[in-house]
Amino acid sequence: MKNRGTSKSAILFSICMAHFLNPFMLSAVGVALPVIGREFSASAVQLGLVEVSFMLSMAIFLLAMGRFGDIYGRRKIFQRGLLLFAFAGGLISQVHSIEMIIALRFLQGIGGAMVNATTMAILVSAFAPHERGKALGIAIASVYAGISCGPFIGGFLIELLGWRSLFYLMVPFGLLTYLVTRIKIKDEWAGSEGEPFDWTGALVYAPSILLLVYGVTHLKDGGIAWGLLILAILGLVLFLLIEKRTPYPMLNVQLFLENRVFALSNLAALFNYAATFGVTFFLSLYLQFVKGMGPQQAGTILIVQPIFQAIFSPFFGRLSDRIPAAYVATSGMVFCVLGLAVATQLTAESPLSMILLLLAFLGLGFALFSSPNVSMIMGSVSPRHLGIASGLSASMRTLGMLTSMMIITLVFSYLMHGQPVTLETQAAFLKSMRIALLIFSALCVIGIGCSLGRTTSSTR
Repeated sequence: MKNRGTSKSAILFSICMAHFLNPFMLSAVGVALPVIGREFSASAVQLGLVEVSFMLSMAIFLLAMGRFGDIYGRRKIFQRGLLLFAFAGGLISQVHSIEMIIALRFLQGIGGAMVNATTMAILVSAFAPHERGKALGIAIASVYAGISCGPFIGGFLIELLGWRSLFYLMVPFGLLTYLVTRIKIKDEWAGSEGEPFDWTGALVYAPSILLLVYGVTHLKDGGIAWGLLILAILGLVLFLLIEKRTPYPMLNVQLFLENRVFALSNLAALFNYAATFGVTFFLSLYLQFVKGMGPQQAGTILIVQPIFQAIFSPFFGRLSDRIPAAYVATSGMVFCVLGLAVATQLTAESPLSMILLLLAFLGLGFALFSSPNVSMIMGSVSPRHLGIASGLSASMRTLGMLTSMMIITLVFSYLMHGQPVTLETQAAFLKSMRIALLIFSALCVIGIGCSLGRTTSSTR
């Protein structure tokens, strides 16, 4: 790649905008679901699918889009992902059925996968190692800024202009970011240009993930759900066998087998997100149904965590440029365990200070963990594998989130038996929350073990 005058500031701006829009939409749509449900008389399952279809699409396509970026150019895939994300948002603003929203959210998730699979690879390609941690910290802080702003800005727009305004908003911001990349980013990065794409692996991986999510979330139904889960596991085993044998894989299994830092960093990310993503879900229900708060008051309390993450992520990103990133990331997971430990002690009588403390611990933990961990993943591979590494890193994050929600669904199905969360079912809810949080704590401890395993290897 020859430098043709690409602006690093433009790269950072574009990536930060993309990182902001994706989680902003995810959290803002969550606020809009009751309004959407009333307009279309949608069931609780259908409203859940509005969010799940987006995350599932991301999980299915992230690996493939990372590989496409390596072959055809990361800037090109990033740009087209921005257009698809904005276009799908514009279409959603015009629909008149809940089924179309679910389908178009899946399409929007493909655009999100194209963007998220390439952002970190572009950033690492453009910034030198000594400035990489700072850039990654700023980029990751924009994710938390999007999560923080979603409920506030989204709630304001919904009240003032209706839920469709959220999706209208994606069009101008998506097009603005696209134009910046067209005008200001002249370079292209394609470390595996000319190599074939692994269609066989992709066609095995996608339905396996779909069956896995469906099977786990319906285990209580027995019978066919268990059969689908077994089929999904067999499909994923087959996928790994295919990837190990193909000369140009979508997922380079050899990177896991031969690159200890790469493997353990990705596993640490998987366990960290699986252990922490569901906490906000639980706390939102806890604050409203157990503590009797309104949505706005609960949202105000819950933004403590992403605010801590947004404030401290750039600082800890710079810190990982100066001291071994493995130690910084591991200390972040320790803070997450402390937050989870506090969360497991919540009761109906717990004071607000206790909730604020656990949110602060989780916010600091993520700030310490996220950018150093991504820096280690991206810095542990050669330039030709940056797209695969970027896609896999994003896949670990998304699969971790899905795992967290699947654990919650399973615990709820066994302990609450399909009942809604109300004052009458408060005891069953608190028991479900405690058991799930204990499982999350165990997952986080396993993640710490993975993270510590890197300290005996090269940490930069």
